[in-house]
Amino acid sequence: MMKKQEDRNLKKNLTRREFIKKTGTAGAAVAAVGMFGGIPPAFAQKHTVHTVQWNHFIKEADVLERKMAADFEKATGVKVTVETINGNDIPARATAAVESGTGPDIFQLMWNQAILFSGGLMDHTALVGELIKGDMYPALEGTSKVGGVYRGVPRFGVGNANAYRTDIFSDLGIKAPDTWEEYLTVGKKLKENGTPVGQTLGHTFGDAPTFAYPLLWSFGGMETDEKQNVVINSKGTAAALDFLREFWNAACDPGGLAWDDSSNNRAFFAESIGATLNGASIYFVARRNPEKAPPGLADNINHFLNPKGPAGRYHSILTFTNCITKYSKNKDAAADWIRYITDDKRYEEYMVACGGYVNGPIKKWEDIAMWKDDPAVTLYKNMGKYGQNFGFAGPYDRKASEVQAKYIIIDIFAKAAKGESTKNIIAWAEKELNNVYKR
Repeated sequence: MMKKQEDRNLKKNLTRREFIKKTGTAGAAVAAVGMFGGIPPAFAQKHTVHTVQWNHFIKEADVLERKMAADFEKATGVKVTVETINGNDIPARATAAVESGTGPDIFQLMWNQAILFSGGLMDHTALVGELIKGDMYPALEGTSKVGGVYRGVPRFGVGNANAYRTDIFSDLGIKAPDTWEEYLTVGKKLKENGTPVGQTLGHTFGDAPTFAYPLLWSFGGMETDEKQNVVINSKGTAAALDFLREFWNAACDPGGLAWDDSSNNRAFFAESIGATLNGASIYFVARRNPEKAPPGLADNINHFLNPKGPAGRYHSILTFTNCITKYSKNKDAAADWIRYITDDKRYEEYMVACGGYVNGPIKKWEDIAMWKDDPAVTLYKNMGKYGQNFGFAGPYDRKASEVQAKYIIIDIFAKAAKGESTKNIIAWAEKELNNVYKR
């Protein structure tokens, strides 16, 4: 009898946040049934949460998130609608929502869009402090925090590595390179074999910038210094351009100048290239959907990190941040949903579903068992420590985003691939960058 009275008192006095905290780590659906006698808590029954995010390249991730939404509704009475759209369409959708003051409660924003839309997003600083225990990787923190305020809760990062054909490498007597010079040697043999390096230098959001920026940095080039002075005219930039010109002609598929983010995937499955920079999605399609790939392909795929240059090894991390809008009438319920999916048990389940395609925002997610289960993707766990944001060495702000959106850094390498002189390319880039940073 006393137990029933305690339950009634708990049901009466429990706040939404306390409910999520009490049920989040133990399985909210089960706990809610026990706590509330199978009836969703009354405080949540009138709430709905609408979240918009990209169509995940690993489809199992979207399936799992929708299952979590159904479980969350059973546990709390809060209906969560998970809408997925093309990643390239998210900025326009977010712009319309913020300007009109109406729309989804949560946007899962990419790159540094949480900074660009910060005026329309709530302060998530307390929520981040509650949910993310540990030092965040600078790349993820730098795309969610502006002026000391978090404008979203980092969800995950995606780092690209180089997928390569182990059987072809073995037949040619070559091994995965560690430096750019080694990659040039490897690439020459691949191209002579009719299976060149496949790399896009087109105007596309993923594979082109995650190749071009790290290449520039690894030779010591950068677009600006810490004070956002344009410093593209440097020996490091010249060295990177000179290398790319040789690498492109000797090692790469020339069609890559016009490729989008899916072109290299198709070329890999067509067995027309031997290596390409990509997320783990090529491997997982071959492994999980073998009918879409040549027989046995998954067993002949491995990965290597971006090669080191004279200035080191770098990766660009495509970051994803869950951001609650200021106009939302369901802020508390939206925060509860973020708490629910950020719970350690569910987050690890999400990472396992992604199979190595995503990285957690802090180092502890490098240590989960999943990374040991499949050696083909183990090195992806290290992406966070090599991550650096666009705009380096300056901040990844609105100006750096404009440079990114205009594909200026990609275009300097595309120009080199087409044979333009290093001197003329740098003069063009300096003018274009000054038009952005000195405006």
